[in-house]
Amino acid sequence: MIASRMQQAPVSRMVSAVVSAVAVFMTGHALAQNPPPLPGNYPSRPIKILVGGSPGGGTDIIARVLAQKLGEKWGRQVLVENRVSGLGSIIAMEATAKAPPDGYTLHLASSSAYMNAALVTKVPYDIRTAFAPIAQLTSQPYVLVLNKDVPASSVRELIAYARTRTGGLSYGTSGAGTASHLGMELLKSMAGVDMVQINYKGAGQAFVDLLGGQVQLMFSSAISATPMAKAGKVKAVGVGSLKRSRLLADLPTISESGLPGFELTGWYGLIGTGGSPAPIVQALNRESSRIMNSPEMQAKLAADGAEAPEPRTPAQFGAAINEEIDKWARVIKTANLKFDD
Repeated sequence: MIASRMQQAPVSRMVSAVVSAVAVFMTGHALAQNPPPLPGNYPSRPIKILVGGSPGGGTDIIARVLAQKLGEKWGRQVLVENRVSGLGSIIAMEATAKAPPDGYTLHLASSSAYMNAALVTKVPYDIRTAFAPIAQLTSQPYVLVLNKDVPASSVRELIAYARTRTGGLSYGTSGAGTASHLGMELLKSMAGVDMVQINYKGAGQAFVDLLGGQVQLMFSSAISATPMAKAGKVKAVGVGSLKRSRLLADLPTISESGLPGFELTGWYGLIGTGGSPAPIVQALNRESSRIMNSPEMQAKLAADGAEAPEPRTPAQFGAAINEEIDKWARVIKTANLKFDD
């Protein structure tokens, strides 16, 4: 009898362990299928998403799709307000910073605001503390493109060629302080080459002169560069993301092509007022990430040369933002860049 009980005990423990494991799995599965309820009675009134640009722009399009999906999910109005001014997103960001920290005023931010933090210092908020990072929504890789007559077909060949040019190659930008400008300053610094900067009033004008040979290279959005490269009108030699883009799987990264660690990607993200309640921030993060990673949204983003990144927590998104601020501040200091008063 004693021996029999001793043999049954391990079996009982095994059965108990299996039952516990199944229970843990089922609980996790249930949470995945039925996420925790929203905190308190949030939202009990309409939510506003502020956009620092005109209707129809990149941030506006993302904001309106997100607003529609959030409204459908939560049964509350989610409104998009365009705060258009000559100051870009500063007016919308200021309104977000000054709003009550209750999750009802949000901002659809772009990476450019954080890239320019070391250039635009006279703003009525502290960009590191005035906002609550919620979720990164998109990632847009920049592509390094060359005029078709430049005798280089890779980043390594371009750098070698640039070092032989006494006067330096000319590169186009969509304006001082833009990603196309700061990205090239980063490339120049990492490659140890000098090039001549030509600023334009927008990427379209810069691309026209790239095609015409007035400038030899530039950073372009994937949606503009890809069809031109496929048609043989420009050479695409590297993508700015650290990993190869799903949209441009055959194009090597600049990081793997001679400049390890080089990264130039744009993004759109959702932010709120600093001090917003963590449960509300987490609920917005969870639902925004679900929306952006749906097959429907992935297809829409791909058509615009963007993709939804792997979901990050608000803390991870905030850490990435601070790293970007520090990174571009170093680039700006190294290049001794300043905006005119």
